[in-house]
Amino acid sequence: MTEQGVRWTTEQVLALAPDAASRKAGSRLGAAGPWSGTGSAEGTVWGLCKGSGSKPYQTVVDLAGAAGPAYRCSCPSRKFPCKHALGLLLLWAGDEGAVPAGAQPPDWAGQWLADRRGRAAAKETRAGAGAAPGPADPDAARRRSERRAERVTAGTTELEQRLTDLLRGGLAAAEQTGYALWDETAARMVDAQAPGLAARVRELGAVPASGAGWPARLLEECALLHLLDQGWLHRDRLPQALAATVRARLGLPAAPDGPPVRDRWLVLAQYDTADPKLTTRRTWLHGAASGGTRLLLSYGAAGRAPELSLPVGLALDAELTAYPGSGQVRSALGERFAPPAPAAFRPPGVTTAEAAARYGAALRDDPWLDAVPVTLDRVVPVPDGDRWQLADADSDTALPLSRAARSRPGLWRLVALSGGAPVTVFGECGHRGFTPLTAWPEETGEAVPLC
Repeated sequence: MTEQGVRWTTEQVLALAPDAASRKAGSRLGAAGPWSGTGSAEGTVWGLCKGSGSKPYQTVVDLAGAAGPAYRCSCPSRKFPCKHALGLLLLWAGDEGAVPAGAQPPDWAGQWLADRRGRAAAKETRAGAGAAPGPADPDAARRRSERRAERVTAGTTELEQRLTDLLRGGLAAAEQTGYALWDETAARMVDAQAPGLAARVRELGAVPASGAGWPARLLEECALLHLLDQGWLHRDRLPQALAATVRARLGLPAAPDGPPVRDRWLVLAQYDTADPKLTTRRTWLHGAASGGTRLLLSYGAAGRAPELSLPVGLALDAELTAYPGSGQVRSALGERFAPPAPAAFRPPGVTTAEAAARYGAALRDDPWLDAVPVTLDRVVPVPDGDRWQLADADSDTALPLSRAARSRPGLWRLVALSGGAPVTVFGECGHRGFTPLTAWPEETGEAVPLC
């Protein structure tokens, strides 16, 4: 908040939008016209937004929570934040005079805020007192784990046979059967309680339609599946860290087990991917002191955004605990010591050649790794025929952009931000190319989300 020295940028607000439609609708409400009764105090913003009904929508946002912003709106939308919450934050971020600071919240906003913070305080009290559910039966947990391991073993054995049949009959069969073969196989892997394996199998259905050279790509993906199957079937021969990576790639549950690391974690990027049953939010963080880049995963039921929302460009004073596995960057968010606040630092960048080498080195620890987090320093987006690449401004090397990056509007935002001059870009670098997620102007300026 302004009185606390914290005012967000427009880009940080728009980064909270659950989808492009919400971002567009919220932008239309970021002007003073439909708003009345606005105010801000103690990390809270509120206001009344005129809608299609006779009563305005009551909208309030709590920005002071350590877990990130929380929202409440009387509109019927099931999206979080809804367009009214986005519009209110855009109004607050864009015009300091449009939302009076230091005001007293109305009863409807104050009651929601008091209830929310009361629940948070009670939760902290219970945690400090060690209150927790009774311990689970270790014997029952062991039996469940053994039964699941048996199902996974049966599933990987079946998949091995199906891969053998495919290669024996020739890859042309995959082109003729289309998605049916892989969808049915993926369903069998779901029955075997190996969701990670099912997801990789399902992706194979799109390979025959991916253009010239698809047989080689399909063979490569089948080889990685075979390697994953063999890793599970012979997991007792693997180093402990690599065995943990195999479990993670199969989709088996694991608990974070590393020592907690407290740092000021800069939010580098945040984006959602969705399927009919689940929305997955990926949040990349970079530690100011530790120098590590870590990944948070959070989930929401179909059609609902995950609760954890951390705007790009802010820093979070918190503890992260790593998950097991060689080369793994996923962590769990632990205790948070302060609300997210603006940060002036950036992660150090590397050249395009160093980024490619970093991905190659990471594959030694995790052969199934699609990409690694990388910050590129002094690169320029340039066209390459009907594609785009990020060219190193100080050498003759470049990284091609992934197909996913070329289909996003963020590409044109990156081109406009650069204007032919070098920029700093954070993204994911892998065998499909580089996917830019956030960019900064070369000298100074706020982080610009690209996804």
